[in-house]
Amino acid sequence: MKNGTLRNIWFINTGILLLTVVLVAKLGYIQIVQGETYRVKAERQYTLPEGGFFDRGSIFFEEKTGRTISAATVVPDYTLAIDPSLIKAGGVEALADKLAPFIDSFDRADFIAKAVQTGSRYKEIKKHLSEKEADQIKALGEQAFVLKKDKKRFYPLGRTASQVIGFIGSNGGPVEGQYGLERYYNGTLFRKDADGSLGFFANLFLKAGEAIILDRARAGELVMTIEPTVQGMLERALEEDVLKKYHAGQAMGIIMDPTTGAIVAMASTPSFDPNNFSKERNQNVFVNPLVEGVYEMGSIIKAFTIAAGLDARVITAQTTYDDKGFRIFNTKKISNFDDKARGVVNMQVVLNQSLNTGSAFAMERLGKERFRSYFESFGLGEETGIDLPNEGLGNLENLDSDRDIEFATASFGQGISLTPIATIRAFAALGNGGVLVSPHVVKRVEYGFGSVREFVPGGERRVISKETSQEISRMLTKAVDTALLDGSLKQEHYSIAAKTGTAQQVVNGKYSETDYLHTFVGYFPSYAPKFVVFLAVRNPQKEQYASHTLAKPFTQIAKFLINYYEIPPDR
Repeated sequence: MKNGTLRNIWFINTGILLLTVVLVAKLGYIQIVQGETYRVKAERQYTLPEGGFFDRGSIFFEEKTGRTISAATVVPDYTLAIDPSLIKAGGVEALADKLAPFIDSFDRADFIAKAVQTGSRYKEIKKHLSEKEADQIKALGEQAFVLKKDKKRFYPLGRTASQVIGFIGSNGGPVEGQYGLERYYNGTLFRKDADGSLGFFANLFLKAGEAIILDRARAGELVMTIEPTVQGMLERALEEDVLKKYHAGQAMGIIMDPTTGAIVAMASTPSFDPNNFSKERNQNVFVNPLVEGVYEMGSIIKAFTIAAGLDARVITAQTTYDDKGFRIFNTKKISNFDDKARGVVNMQVVLNQSLNTGSAFAMERLGKERFRSYFESFGLGEETGIDLPNEGLGNLENLDSDRDIEFATASFGQGISLTPIATIRAFAALGNGGVLVSPHVVKRVEYGFGSVREFVPGGERRVISKETSQEISRMLTKAVDTALLDGSLKQEHYSIAAKTGTAQQVVNGKYSETDYLHTFVGYFPSYAPKFVVFLAVRNPQKEQYASHTLAKPFTQIAKFLINYYEIPPDR
């Protein structure tokens, strides 16, 4: 065979191959990227929404088994309108009678008022009809009825994790995320419209050579670290065992994996239903106080002060001081919570009995510069980088002072304020071997066709040694076993390390006599923790201290997690 013939055959085969690739790509683009568009268009027998139909990426919970459950999705949504010009003379009331059985809360007078406006071709009667209602109305066969099909955002589990998930809305522009993950990952979840949304094939062919990475500007779907069963348990505990029991203003909680920073549950009550957020009178409930709120945390801060002293080797658990019940710094008096003196006691007693004077003693041993350095290294005055919007920033400005009194009060949690998420991150470092982790609520982003980007931690840093972590964990465990509610909450087969706190809150620049925050933070098992739990309650009634309001709810949460995750006993 001549060379020219072979060359012709090669060109023909190459051309056929290239044409096949183009046709397959085009077919894939039409069937997969635009398949939903054509399907919806085929269903639209009446009218299209202006600007294309609504679409948005989904958000999922993930159970401990790995099964995903919808947290935010899009569902069919119908609007009923009428064309008054098509209604026969004298037929308005008869049409109202036919329609009334199929629409919940049907406003007959409003319908009639719109139906008699024969100069108009389109009058909306009812928005947000269900698919069942739309089918029933369509079956009436009335020419004057106009059904507009679109989609709407729907949150299948209602209030569950609502302050984490958030909701969408519009301020005159496109519909976008307003709070929570809906806002933070708006670029990932946003779809311009079904005709313009880009899927896997679009990414593949239109952005060839560009790596698919965890990019909040690329279309995808979110899978959260939130475990729905644990989330539900936490929300019930906060509502029933804290908020209602103590007639409190607010109850909050976080459950986190202390080794990875994955948030297993995060809740605050009162909360809201994102399916009906427009009916919520108190819009403050839309804000996530665990990320955005900044509070004086009280005596849980003593755990960081003692840990810093241990790590710097200026104290040990057996280091003693003479507790006279009060101390004077810069002419200012600080006292123990009960104003009582204990005499010569060691640092273990300081944690057991939550002694302010003992924390100030440990601070003095550290010195102001080293004390400030440790608190900054714990990340108490910085953002954690959690993937939720409007993260608050802790306030450590008092540690810029030259006065001893500011450092003394900071050592037991007064005069400095933190976010709950920064607090639990720092507490996790006490138990996980001394490393500051990256809190996060999204486990992975799924871009389609198996293209997945898992969360990759970054910015972790060591803040205390492993030996210090073990020792502070031992001390906090002993405090639970022997001192917390007189040791009544000690678990026979599981070690728990924890600290309580009670703090007056600053209102209008002054410490309030009525606004208190109770806090409780703990992790378990103490020396290889699977979970760290933060609980807080604002303005509880009947009880003065966090040991009485939060210790028992914490213990019940710990027992649930131990059983649910089948954590083996450690003692």
